[in-house]
Amino acid sequence: MLSFTRRRTLLATTACLFLASCGGADDIASPGEGSFPPGVGTPTPSPTTSPSPTPTSGVPAASCPSNTIDAGVVGNYRGCRLPSRIEGTLSLARLPGVAYEINGRVDVGVDVGGAGTAVGGASATLSIAPGVIVYANTTNGDNDYMVVNRGSRLNAEGSETLPIIFTTQENLLGTVTDETQGRWGGIIMAGRAPISNCNATVTPGSAQCENVVEGTTTALYGGATATDSSGIIRYVQIRYSGTVISPNNELQGLTLAGTGSGTVVDHVQVHNSSDDGIEVFGGRTNLRYLVLTGADDDGLDTDVGWQGFAQFVLAIQKPNNNQTDNYSTEIDSNGNEDALPRQRYTLANFTFVQTSTATNAAIRLRGGADATFVNGIVTGPRACLNIVAGVDAQGKSTIRPANAGLEDNGPPVFSSVLFGCAQPYAETAVNSITVTEAEQRAVFTAGTNNLESGTGLLTGTYLPAGAATSATAFNAATLNPAGTSFLVRTSYVGAVNGSTDTWYQGWTCNSDRANFGNRSSACTSLPN
Repeated sequence: MLSFTRRRTLLATTACLFLASCGGADDIASPGEGSFPPGVGTPTPSPTTSPSPTPTSGVPAASCPSNTIDAGVVGNYRGCRLPSRIEGTLSLARLPGVAYEINGRVDVGVDVGGAGTAVGGASATLSIAPGVIVYANTTNGDNDYMVVNRGSRLNAEGSETLPIIFTTQENLLGTVTDETQGRWGGIIMAGRAPISNCNATVTPGSAQCENVVEGTTTALYGGATATDSSGIIRYVQIRYSGTVISPNNELQGLTLAGTGSGTVVDHVQVHNSSDDGIEVFGGRTNLRYLVLTGADDDGLDTDVGWQGFAQFVLAIQKPNNNQTDNYSTEIDSNGNEDALPRQRYTLANFTFVQTSTATNAAIRLRGGADATFVNGIVTGPRACLNIVAGVDAQGKSTIRPANAGLEDNGPPVFSSVLFGCAQPYAETAVNSITVTEAEQRAVFTAGTNNLESGTGLLTGTYLPAGAATSATAFNAATLNPAGTSFLVRTSYVGAVNGSTDTWYQGWTCNSDRANFGNRSSACTSLPN
């Protein structure tokens, strides 16, 4: 059932070692592609990286490719530093003994603005070949991260056998452990799709509605181009990220800020983020085949008007976590319950393994978001679901009836979702208002084929067992808007259809969070 995605045509890694010779961003079609509006100049493309002498396996290269700076030997690799600003077109080839370094903040392009006409804006494209290793230089005391600015693209398309790995310098040196976290700031993709949290008094969702990406001081996101493309991330690992800049101001593993439906996120693992695995701030990007292991905060966090779909999501939280708010998924609207565009969160085929006894639930739903959950398995030592009241004048906005004027579809919807937690629901008071367990039960049981208090739903951490192997699945394809086909029908619930379903193996890495089988290597090691 899942093999259609694995059989997609990828960049032929055996046909070309250098991504530049396989075509650039124009080879990847998406609804958001095309030229930028008049007035947005594109700099003269920079030369692509050229090969250095080929060393034997496990030996650092003798030199770096052009357009990078030799940062010296790091473990078994020659560190080749990326420029702080990538202009035009830059392609990173997979070269023996070479790893590419992020030193401080690396910008892809210059922000073109929500309308694409910002003065000084310039688009750029960074393309990364399958099997490339990109690491953050964590010895300089800076916050190392990459920002793909509005109007620019990151095309990082690995393969099942040659995933692209973003990691920390310590991983190259062999000094990371299964407890390593928060070593760098991850990847930020900033787009021009609608958001609800404008930083000025303008119409939400308009080209003028923008905000600064959390954890940065200048990276802006937002606009009115729902189909905008910030590139593609496929068969990619992001390891040991999640820098905390200040309280409630963090960088995640992968931040999708106002990215549009033309942005592709498919087969992505975020491992051991000290904050969220993936956080989505508005926009329209759909997500598929996600493996979120060891997050210290939320596995998948969504905010400020995101309207999208996610299917096949395996989130296994960090064990022995003492954080009080690390949810498998948290759905929010930043405290503005009726802000438009309203968040519409649709999640299909998910397996949530909550491990913390300090966090009250696996799923936290608040902010008046419209949420639909189908074909899920949720386990944890406390509650499975925590629905929180809104803070608007109508009080419990998260479960209020549909309201067309507020684009509100009504209470959350659950179908073919199996709960296997110590208790089904947790109550939280906000401004002295509580969505009671009885009210949450009414929402959950209003759906079809749900199980409120199951036992033995998983074996081997994440594989379905017991009632989960015979549960009636919901046809997720019926949730697709007319003329679209992102969600596919499955015959099972959960992210994985038993031991013979291996979509998550090979391109992921193993740790004490999850062992994905003998086709996956340890997260503490790197391929030669």
